[in-house]
Amino acid sequence: MYVITGGAGFIGSNIVWGLEARGLGSVAIVDRLREADKWRNVSGREIAHVVDPDNLTAFLTSNGQDITAIIHMGAISATTERNVDLIIENNFRLSVDLWDWCTANAVRFIYASSAATYGDGTHGFEDDSTGSALALLKPLNPYGWSKHLFDRRVSRIVADGGPTPPQWAGLKFFNVYGPNEYHKGRMQSVAAQVYPRAAAYEAAILFRSHHPDYTDGGQLRDFVWVGDCVDIVNWLLDTPSVSGLFNCGSGKARSFADLATAVYQALGKEPKIEFVDAPEDVRDKYQYFTEATMHRLRDAGYEKPMTELEDGVRSYVVDFLHTDDPYR
Repeated sequence: MYVITGGAGFIGSNIVWGLEARGLGSVAIVDRLREADKWRNVSGREIAHVVDPDNLTAFLTSNGQDITAIIHMGAISATTERNVDLIIENNFRLSVDLWDWCTANAVRFIYASSAATYGDGTHGFEDDSTGSALALLKPLNPYGWSKHLFDRRVSRIVADGGPTPPQWAGLKFFNVYGPNEYHKGRMQSVAAQVYPRAAAYEAAILFRSHHPDYTDGGQLRDFVWVGDCVDIVNWLLDTPSVSGLFNCGSGKARSFADLATAVYQALGKEPKIEFVDAPEDVRDKYQYFTEATMHRLRDAGYEKPMTELEDGVRSYVVDFLHTDDPYR
């Protein structure tokens, strides 16, 4: 059995799809579905258990002998969340508890870190997991810090020769886009937010640049197709000898204007883009450039090419957003 925390969320539900498509075994998801349409992310999947996070400890105790791996995607991912106690409880303490449980029970552990750990990018985007390298990074928000805190804890355990799960891997997700993100509201990818305006042939709304080195819409991000993230997780499951902290991005920075243009082109339309000022409360924490270095994952043996932005956006629009059923 594979246990996926955040299994009804964006990346988690795509991983559930990937596991089912390969017939790897039964799946248990750990999540809160609440009253919105989040349940639709997994409505087409065969799921053995749906576990409330409050009951996770009891579930692991009862089913530990059947669990092959825990894939820990559950977190408070909103970079605007300001309740730091809540973030630490969900993003750090739960990760520690799952690490300890996997270590004690010899269960493999894959977890979600984030490119938000890199802060403003002053020290680059190298997925160096040594303590000295991690100590240089300065996340810009509590979400990024909570992920960084756990990366540093794992780094210390490994450096000290402490006990670890039989396989462990942290994935520093960059700007992921793709199906099943619709419950995220304003935290959806820009591709998802541009689509309804493009479909109506209205202008996409992007933030104006407040940095002299970047044109309006020229802010650069590493946009990564969620299918590539699923492929990396599947590769790790197929390669139990590989452990480590790895970037999960495309390896190629592209502009928001490129992304918006790709959405219009997928619909066969000429792009329309208008710019508005970024909110003042986020301007001093705004990242103008992110780009994953991918050589550590490549050196570990991952060979599949990453999806080009235009190809990923076209698949997202044509196969999901522009259909009657946009869910994976």
